[in-house]
Amino acid sequence: MNNWLFYNGQVIPVETPIISANNRGLRFGDGLFETIKVIRGEMPLFHLHMERLTKGLAVLNTQLPEKYTADYISQAILELCNRNNINGAARVRLTVVRGNGTLFATDELFASIIIQAEPLAGDYLVFNETGLIIDVCPGIQKSCDQLSNLKSNNYLPYVMAAQYAWQHQLNDCLVLNAHNRICDGTIANVFRVHQNSIYTPPLSEGGVAGVMRQYLLTELPKAGYTVQEKICTPEDLETANEVFLTNALFGIRWVVRFRGKVYSDKLV
Repeated sequence: MNNWLFYNGQVIPVETPIISANNRGLRFGDGLFETIKVIRGEMPLFHLHMERLTKGLAVLNTQLPEKYTADYISQAILELCNRNNINGAARVRLTVVRGNGTLFATDELFASIIIQAEPLAGDYLVFNETGLIIDVCPGIQKSCDQLSNLKSNNYLPYVMAAQYAWQHQLNDCLVLNAHNRICDGTIANVFRVHQNSIYTPPLSEGGVAGVMRQYLLTELPKAGYTVQEKICTPEDLETANEVFLTNALFGIRWVVRFRGKVYSDKLV
């Protein structure tokens, strides 16, 4: 049972109140989070999670106490998994919030950090045999600015896209930017295959800087694949040979249908 969480250096019962009504994360979405997969004491892509978190904290001009190094956070995660008796795979959420205060000022020098750990279902560990069905969420557009690539606590566009997916029996939903081009999915980055090349939207299109996305951009060329960052419209997806979604928990999941287009899974 996941009965414990980590909060500012202490492991406490999950029912312990830790957020006040004046918390900036609650009031303004002022913070960041990382979702990390743990498998038998190992954390794939952990260094990429820490790189993204560090960059995000710098963009938000947010500080953690000096002791919160990657090694310290790693140890805290593993100890929390052990405390919660998770011996197999775990889903860990690390949340950073600036603390209490008004829109213009905070009462605290350092941000707060919360770590939660829960067992990870088996379907997160295997390639999906049944392809995903996806579409675009209407009426939602993300901006393309320095905040767009952050895994921010201000997650409302993706919340609305996830609701749309659930209401329309979709496995995931894609979010567009102000140019009506594809940013990413609710919890994943988007890749498409066209004529033996693999494409994914550049981060300048407004998508979250996914750690699995970054990993694949580095590793796929080593395996002999041609990979490029290229803008993507819904029409581009309809002419693709294959489409797949990526994130740190699921890895790679193949898409079987986008609107009226049906895909194969030969490459992925």
